[in-house]
Parts: sequence; C-alpha cells; structure tokens
Amino acid sequence: SGSGFIYSTSKNSSLVVTNNHVISSAAQGGTIRGELNSGAFEVATIVGRDSAYDIAVLRINRGNLRALTLGDSSKLSIGEPVVAFGSPLGLTGTVTSGIVSALNRPVTAGDLGTESYIDAIQTDASINPGNSGGPLVDGKGALVGINSAIATLSSGGTSGSIGLGFSIPINQAKRVIEEIIATGKSSRPFLGVNFDTTFTGQGARILRVVAGEPAARVGIPAGSIIREIEGRRINDLIAAIVRIRSFAPGDTVKVTVDLPNGSSSTFSVTLGKVDSN
Repeated sequence: SGSGFIYSTSKNSSLVVTNNHVISSAAQGGTIRGELNSGAFEVATIVGRDSAYDIAVLRINRGNLRALTLGDSSKLSIGEPVVAFGSPLGLTGTVTSGIVSALNRPVTAGDLGTESYIDAIQTDASINPGNSGGPLVDGKGALVGINSAIATLSSGGTSGSIGLGFSIPINQAKRVIEEIIATGKSSRPFLGVNFDTTFTGQGARILRVVAGEPAARVGIPAGSIIREIEGRRINDLIAAIVRIRSFAPGDTVKVTVDLPNGSSSTFSVTLGKVDSN
C-alpha cells in the first residue's frame, strides 16, 4: 500500500500520481484499488510508469475531483515549513508537518537493477511506510514534492520516521509525469558514459565513453573524473547520476573534469535522450 494524489481531472476520469514502487507488483497482473478521501474505492489502471524516477501515473474512472495546485520546488528554502499527506502504516488521511531540512540530496532507492535516483528534497516531516507516493506541500498548500523514500539505519535496516524523509521535487517529476500522460512512457537525459563502480576517490570516474554520444562528441575522455556538474560538486557516482537526471534531455550543462593527464577542463555537453525503464 501507499499514497497518491489527484494530478488532473476531467468529466469522466482523473489521473493519480504515485510512486512506481507502490504499484510495480501489479504491473504484470493484478488489481490496483485506490481509496479516495471520501472513503469510496476505485479500481485504477496504469497509464505509465518510470522506475528510474520512481513515478507512476494511474487513471480512475471518476471525474470532477479536486486536483492539487502545482508549486515550484526550485523556490524552496531550507527551513521552510512543509506538510506530508498520506496513509502511513495504513492510517488513511494522515498529515505530518516539518521543515525542508536539505535540498538537492542525492538519494538512491529500490533494488539492484531497478534503482531510482532522486535529487531529493529532505524533510523532517514524519514519513513512514505507506506515505510513499503522497504529496509534500508548502505552506500555501501547493505541491512541491512526491514523498518517496525513508532513511534507514545501516545497522539492521531499521525504517520509519527518524527525522529523515526524501521527496522527488515536483519540477523534476512534472516532466516525467507529462511525458507519461502524453505517450505512456518517459525518457531520461543521457551523458553517454559508464562510471567506474570500483572507484573510491572523490568524484565520479568515467570508465568508458560511448562513441557518438554526448560526452564523446565534446571530447571528454575515458579515465576522466567528474568534479562538478553545473557548478555543483560531485562526490561520487551516485551524485553524478542524480545530478544528470535532474536535467531534461536536450539541456546543455557544464561538466568539469580532471583529465587523465592531471589537468582540469570544463565541457559544455548537450544531454542525449533515452527511454527510461
């Protein structure tokens, strides 16, 4: 179980947004049933989903529902009050409040091979199992994020509200949602490199550059270590992947690298486009 929200509505149907991991087990067969705030139940069908961004769009055959007002996650400030909505631990209609405790936090969630990479809003609003897919709203009630992940303690994998929850910024999610609505699938930006997963130093080392793709076209060589992307420091490969995926295909970004010869250089790279999972 998880949470969701009305993204848009028409006379006869409404689109609901949630996390992919909430409904993925039903994608190959099964029934998704949603409970509205009124207590009514509706069967939902999958419009499309994206495991790379952990977003899914559903359709229910009930119209004229109230959709959330979209906010602007790029204008959030650390310390700003936010409220999380959802059904934590099956307790429907629950809200919790807190503040934005960090921005642009690189977070990865999910199982190996189907990980989602989130350039996350971090909040201390209590987020527990069942909150996934629910909205995070600002002080005016505008949607600024989609609650997606809970911090866990490395010793034993304890989960629950420990003051660290993570939400997908709505500015990033909106592009994916709109692509799914329009085409049934979505895309992600592509730098055209494979990272060295064994590298333990500072930055993200490029193991291989894909011929003919964006990094190769501007001359970034294999063996380079990415230090910054659009002015933000890159500490490891997760930070590099998250930062790249925070942009849209076709965006031009500045990538600063340490070259294999020891010098440093900044390249302007126009990101490519590939289908997401």
